[in-house]
Amino acid sequence: MIYLHGIGHFHPENIITNKFLEELDIGTTQEWILERVGIKERHTALPLEYIKTTQNRDTRAALEAALYTNATAGAAAARIAMKRAGLKTEHVGLLLSGTSLPDICTPAEAATIAAELNIDVPCFDLNSACSTFAMQINFLDRMRPEALPEFILLVNPEHATRCVDYSDRASAVLFGDGSAAAVVSATVPSRAVLMSCYCDSKPSSWGKAMVSRMGYFQQDGQAVQAFAIRKTTDSLRMLKAAFPVAPKHFKFIGHQANRGMLLTVCERSEIPEKNHWHNVEYFGNTACSGAPAVLSQHWDDLCPGDHVAIALVGAGLTWAHMMLKMEEI
Repeated sequence: MIYLHGIGHFHPENIITNKFLEELDIGTTQEWILERVGIKERHTALPLEYIKTTQNRDTRAALEAALYTNATAGAAAARIAMKRAGLKTEHVGLLLSGTSLPDICTPAEAATIAAELNIDVPCFDLNSACSTFAMQINFLDRMRPEALPEFILLVNPEHATRCVDYSDRASAVLFGDGSAAAVVSATVPSRAVLMSCYCDSKPSSWGKAMVSRMGYFQQDGQAVQAFAIRKTTDSLRMLKAAFPVAPKHFKFIGHQANRGMLLTVCERSEIPEKNHWHNVEYFGNTACSGAPAVLSQHWDDLCPGDHVAIALVGAGLTWAHMMLKMEEI
């Protein structure tokens, strides 16, 4: 098991509304977007005027135009996580970063985030696309606890809008930018415990969702949607069977791909809306930062006895799940 001591999130201030996308004249309307993906807004690190005038024709220019880097945005989320954990940077003994879209190829982006936070500790990247947060927890859960430092900082910065072709309505409506971070420990107890960690992958389908170097996001939408629904539903059923708690204490957080996918999963898994925690309608698909950001937004809502089933899917194709159990303080 892994103890969760604090979690944080950060979203840039610029907002891409459905009206903004309609005005780009790419063959979409506000009604079409809501009907197809259920997303109302998404945040971006890009200036809105830049998107309007260029439709992001050059992803290299987007990297330069962005108001935040993965390091600055990831550090902003990390500061919130450490504050909630009641810890300072000197308490962190290891930093892991993971993002679907790194700013640089080398060194590991964890090094840039650690430098932004002025933390001199071992650091490396562990990336599994949109399932990265759960994969990081799985990785730590498989380690010998005594071999790990007391406190570990996990960071998941994502700036997907830099890799979106804003002349393509299929991808323009989906993505937003966001970052999340968590302080965890394998040895120091806390009220929040991550258990029943599981992960798997199907590498033969790696090409179903991808971003080539300096390229745009592309996916086989139907295949990826069906995969996401199936694997998330399977994960939820396994977690519900393993943790038979009162319905009011069973919460669900999934990969924030789109609202329609999540609604289908909830219907098949008999999860009522009040027990489904999500933010995709206001932030879009923020890749691996989506689910931990949702958890961060609900951090103060967690009560003793609550069980939060976290079921994630990602490119690779990958899937992972875990249960967050809230203990008595």
